[in-house]
Amino acid sequence: MKIMNNNRKLRRCPQTGFSLLEVLVAMGVLTFGILSLVVAFTAGITFSDATQYEYIAEKKAEAAVESIFSARNTGLKSWVDIQNKSAGGIFLDGPQPLLSPGPDGILGTSNDNSAKPDVMIVGPGPDGIMGTSDDVTIPLNGMTREIQISNMVAEPNLRKIVVIMRYNVGRLKRTYQLVSYISAFA
Repeated sequence: MKIMNNNRKLRRCPQTGFSLLEVLVAMGVLTFGILSLVVAFTAGITFSDATQYEYIAEKKAEAAVESIFSARNTGLKSWVDIQNKSAGGIFLDGPQPLLSPGPDGILGTSNDNSAKPDVMIVGPGPDGIMGTSDDVTIPLNGMTREIQISNMVAEPNLRKIVVIMRYNVGRLKRTYQLVSYISAFA
């Protein structure tokens, strides 16, 4: 029978764990990964905002063109009136803030209601009814609309309408452009 010797040398086990250098490298890789996710998340939010404002710009440009066509179709304005002021018409030249239409219902003219900036209604307010004073709105501050109406060469009864919407999303300056044509005939 063998007697165990308590004085026997303990076997050395290889050390387990991480060195300080390995921990620092792992922390650096983890930090880089987290910062990359933060940048991607921020870019996603900015893109989401840009998409919303691009949609609003598109709809506001379409509304301007529709008001021009309505003015022609209803006979509210003559063919001579459907031009920029610089050409003897009623539409203001250059970028203009978005305002509610004036009494004539035509956007981009000198009688637009400067006391009532245009807003985007996104839903009913606490009363749950759309079209009331408590509706949820998005102010369109900083968004401008420019309506350019030009005669077509060799076509006296045809004009080109260009509506340029300018707006900011964060630090980005964005532009949306809509091109349409209108004839003198309804």
